[in-house]
Amino acid sequence: MQPPPWIVLANAQAGLVSRRQLNAHGVDHCRVRDQIAAGRWVALSPTVIGTTTGPLSREQMRWLAVLHAGPAGVLGDLSAAETIGLRNWHRDEICVLVPHNLDLDDPPFGIRIARTRRPIEMFRDRTSPLPRWRIEPAVLHFGAYQRSRRTAQGVVAAAVQQRLTTPERLLLAVEQMRPLRWARMFKQVIGEIAGGSESVAELDVLRLCRSQRLRPPSRQVQRRDASGRIRYTDCEWDLGDGRVLVLEIDGAFHMDVDRWEDDLARQRSLTDPRRIVVRCTAREVRDEPDRLGADLRRLGVPGRAA
Repeated sequence: MQPPPWIVLANAQAGLVSRRQLNAHGVDHCRVRDQIAAGRWVALSPTVIGTTTGPLSREQMRWLAVLHAGPAGVLGDLSAAETIGLRNWHRDEICVLVPHNLDLDDPPFGIRIARTRRPIEMFRDRTSPLPRWRIEPAVLHFGAYQRSRRTAQGVVAAAVQQRLTTPERLLLAVEQMRPLRWARMFKQVIGEIAGGSESVAELDVLRLCRSQRLRPPSRQVQRRDASGRIRYTDCEWDLGDGRVLVLEIDGAFHMDVDRWEDDLARQRSLTDPRRIVVRCTAREVRDEPDRLGADLRRLGVPGRAA
């Protein structure tokens, strides 16, 4: 015997269902009231019912957000990006986008309603049962409202680095989202990413080379290490005498002991008599370009052609 349609729907929505959906499937407010009174269901917001009890999972919080917002709402910004697979950009708060003129009750704790005049449906991910924006508008919309340009650049670079999108798709989204704050910056960054840079630190190296009048490096060069494993180096320069200088850039997560030891082993495996491997931190690239530029020049990095 097939379960009632409302049960199938609730199961597909992590156990949550809106009062509107229940009513459409023949479950009236009296039955809802009785189930809540019996402790079998719980009112999670004025418009959303949980058919299970206990603490909500992350998935349930996402469904609570979009069901509370109604049919016009979608997950946006990092909340959408996380469900698509973006790593290392987690935020506890769930962001749901709604039309600017939609009248809503205050959201449950942990959910933020972001009103927008943008065409929400235009950017909806049609492949997802959970209403959400596609990765490109999600990261661009998040980035455009940040105080820090580095944060805005970083999330766009991360989406490409993690193979969730491509520079071409991001550029198309920038055009589709016009007017977009920092659109010019996004286009420049996306162009640099298309040229081989896959992180903000690598983008900073390009800026360092411009300011220090050094030749720009090759980025993400495929190399085979001493064990035969394929590696990708951050930045490389041919020094003109047959040697190659490799610059590996360490972010904050490299300070973890296990990761640090892995990086040391990687450095050894990539080093040979004609390949010099040196390391720096992302902070040095950003905050000490003069010092790092002088070191690179001393190691033989040629100047930029006039």
